[in-house]
Amino acid sequence: MTRLTRMLIANFLVVVFFVGCAPRSDDVSLTGTAGEWHHHGGDHASSKYAGLDQIDASNFDQLEVAWRWKSADYRIDEDLLYFTGDYRATPLMVAGRIYTVTNHGQVVALDATSGEEFWLFDPESYRLGPPNFSPVQTRGIEYWTDGEVERIFLATLGKQLVSIDVATGRADPDFGDNGFIDLKENLGRLEFEIRNITHGAPPIAVGNTVIIGSKIFDYAMLNRSPPGHVRGYDARSGEFKWRFNTIPQGDEEFVETWENDSWRIAGNTNVWTFMAADDELGLVYLPVSTPTNDYWGGMRLGENVYAESLVVLKADTGERVWHFQTVHHGLWDYDIASAPNLIDITVDGREIKAVAQVSKTGFTYVFDRVSGEPVWPIEERAVAPSTVPGERASPTQPHPTWPLPFDRIGVSEDDLIDFTPEIKAAALELASEFVLGPIFTPPIVRGANGKRATFVVPGAGGGANFPGATMDPETQILYIPSATRPMGMSLIVPPEGSSDWPYVIQMDRRVGPLGLPLLKPPYRRITAIDLNTGEHIWQIPFGKGPTDHPLIANLDLGPLGSVYDDVVAEGGILVTKTLLISYLAQKDEIDEDAHGSILVAHDKATGELVATVMVEQRLHGAPMSYMHEGRQYIAVAGGGRDDDAELIVFALP
Repeated sequence: MTRLTRMLIANFLVVVFFVGCAPRSDDVSLTGTAGEWHHHGGDHASSKYAGLDQIDASNFDQLEVAWRWKSADYRIDEDLLYFTGDYRATPLMVAGRIYTVTNHGQVVALDATSGEEFWLFDPESYRLGPPNFSPVQTRGIEYWTDGEVERIFLATLGKQLVSIDVATGRADPDFGDNGFIDLKENLGRLEFEIRNITHGAPPIAVGNTVIIGSKIFDYAMLNRSPPGHVRGYDARSGEFKWRFNTIPQGDEEFVETWENDSWRIAGNTNVWTFMAADDELGLVYLPVSTPTNDYWGGMRLGENVYAESLVVLKADTGERVWHFQTVHHGLWDYDIASAPNLIDITVDGREIKAVAQVSKTGFTYVFDRVSGEPVWPIEERAVAPSTVPGERASPTQPHPTWPLPFDRIGVSEDDLIDFTPEIKAAALELASEFVLGPIFTPPIVRGANGKRATFVVPGAGGGANFPGATMDPETQILYIPSATRPMGMSLIVPPEGSSDWPYVIQMDRRVGPLGLPLLKPPYRRITAIDLNTGEHIWQIPFGKGPTDHPLIANLDLGPLGSVYDDVVAEGGILVTKTLLISYLAQKDEIDEDAHGSILVAHDKATGELVATVMVEQRLHGAPMSYMHEGRQYIAVAGGGRDDDAELIVFALP
């Protein structure tokens, strides 16, 4: 063990509660295939779990790079490339082959042992030009088989759904138009700016249906964004099967929650992140985002069903089975940013097929995934009204009573940093410029009553964001990475002629006194929740945080949790039979000029940090693990900002 490893372990070690785990003797995943990784979350339940134990606490620090694959994007004519930023795609492993996708949508098949390239499919969607916003990434692909044929489904940045024959690496000529579906069609409404829509997360294939969401530009100054309607296509032929209107249309149920016919023009309310599915039940679980505009809803008064909801559909027909709206008439950009986790639990002796949805709100919403009944009560509680002209906030919002929140929600003076009297005084003075209040306190017009903004906790990039939660199907424990990431939210009048909206958002980011955060730590954390009981088993700060700040360096505070801006979109957690595996940025933990990352392994039962591995590349994707020919591997995407996007695969010597 290196000195650095010992130092990091000492720095990260916290007092935690222990829970016993009794892993099964086999290594069969929820896909039913030992050691493979068939979907972005490992399986359609989005467990991100690999039942493997060759890599464990005793040898994790011996991991080395087994092979790496440089993104094929750099083979494209540079005149056709556009900025895509970090590389975050999650690779799949099926029958000894790795399948992954580049930021520009090229799909590759690689040997799982060596990284040797078998085939490369290029949809050339970049020839259609870049989306209307950047950076964008293609974050994954979907594998599907009916037992005879095998396909990879890809949603491109060029608004296409593509079916690729796994055997040949070519587009399936029997699917759509020689393998391609034009996703500009069948959206059901034409009065919008089509450049504002694209695709980043993969589709999901359930039974014989491929289901596709969309990514829509959130910050357009004009009310021209497309609706986020979700569509289903036949997996074999590409025939359009159904559309589910996330913004109800015409005489559909809940259209009255979009007052003044705002359903005709409102946009977004899309499924931009990963989806989950119960293949046995034939159900797909959709995490839905916020409508336009994210922070002022005066042109969409009402509850705005199905915005910021978990929506459950029959995959074959698109028929709604049930839904739950986590935020009514959202004003905070609290869209559901990650796939739900499907897990079978036992509560008070009752066996439940459950779904757990974590969110930016800091809450975990747990339901019977068949009926939609909450496992523990979710109460409608009164919240503050809006003072913004033309706005009408919902008078109540849902508050899960159990499990308890996994991150800080809302803010009062008691939450302000107070390590020393000097720091406390500075924090109180700064906080006096903001409106403080419980979660769901609405934004204000900037300057109203002499205040700069509402201090929103968690902020729009906080709570549980894109990486989502990970679950252990053997112990029914949910592991949630989260960041508090508060921000000041205020509304301002846009420059004349620049917007349809009378108000647009202005953010105060990185608010804090004397170069420190305004709130008490931790700023980033991992929480383990036993879903059989709803109890928090342990919680740890994740990352060192500002412990080296000269005003607090002598206080020996221990880890405070990272405050790095990109943590909301980075990584996630991989769980194996014994370990919880993720990574941190070296710039946060060692030196702000450092480029690489630190792979970290915690004991999944206690949260104790057990080993680290230094990686010279900056990692960005979700880690996954697989077993091939008796050897366990861990793979993760990284690089991208410096024309260095690559897939890196680790194994023991």
